[in-house]
Amino acid sequence: MSPTNDKTYWKDKLHEIIYEADTPAGKFFDVVLLILILASILLVMLESVNHIDKKYHNALYVGEWIITIFFSIEYILRIITVKKPFKYIFSFYGILDLLSTIPMYISFIFAGSHALVTLRALRLLRVFRILKLARYLGASNQLRDSIVASRVKIFVFLFAVLISSVIFGTIMYLVEGEDNGFTNIPKSVYWCIVTLTTVGFGDIAPQTALGQFITTIIMILGYGIIAVPTGIVSAEYSKSLKKSEDQPSNPTSKKLNLNTQRCSNCHEDNHDDDANFCRVCGNNLH
Repeated sequence: MSPTNDKTYWKDKLHEIIYEADTPAGKFFDVVLLILILASILLVMLESVNHIDKKYHNALYVGEWIITIFFSIEYILRIITVKKPFKYIFSFYGILDLLSTIPMYISFIFAGSHALVTLRALRLLRVFRILKLARYLGASNQLRDSIVASRVKIFVFLFAVLISSVIFGTIMYLVEGEDNGFTNIPKSVYWCIVTLTTVGFGDIAPQTALGQFITTIIMILGYGIIAVPTGIVSAEYSKSLKKSEDQPSNPTSKKLNLNTQRCSNCHEDNHDDDANFCRVCGNNLH
């Protein structure tokens, strides 16, 4: 095998391992990657606990650097194993991979910035390729369509809630006054929103009998307000579900693709299981 062919072979082999999850090596690589991501996040969380950091600071720091070096090598390999590196670099996952790698290096310049490595949690999105969760995309699309269809109703509802909060906040400002913590109308509106959503921080509390009576009404309204958006979306989701059930099934329709083969040229990964060539650019997938 010539040096050129040998180089091409290893690039294709690495591409198959790094970008695909259909092969045992690809699955193993992705599982190790996810474990390291979780381990890195755990290390940062433990480092934020003072008594743990004081006792194991050096071990935590070394462990984080080991994982960072691994991610750096992985990022470089992802670039050199594709035919169009810039397409990967500026892709969604490419940006995530970069953001999850550079915080430790930035910490040399800006102290404390290494905590940003928790951005690596976003890389867990790759779990969708391993577990082949694409089969659930149909249900998620229905939920998305239901929310989009409900957006006008939800906006009108939220606008009404905001107007109500301004009205009740103004009333509470007049009833309670500055002596009881309602120093201005914006702060009173803030209190009303906290009460209406049943959060109840308790930093401001009504002291007068009339104010407590109004607060009781606001809290009761809060329970009903929480249920309204859920009801709106649920109604639209039921309509969408019924519509899809009423549509006749087409046995000849294209089956849902669960393949993870990714083209090394254009990065397209939506291919049939038996595909040999990329459906976008025609590049050989094998």
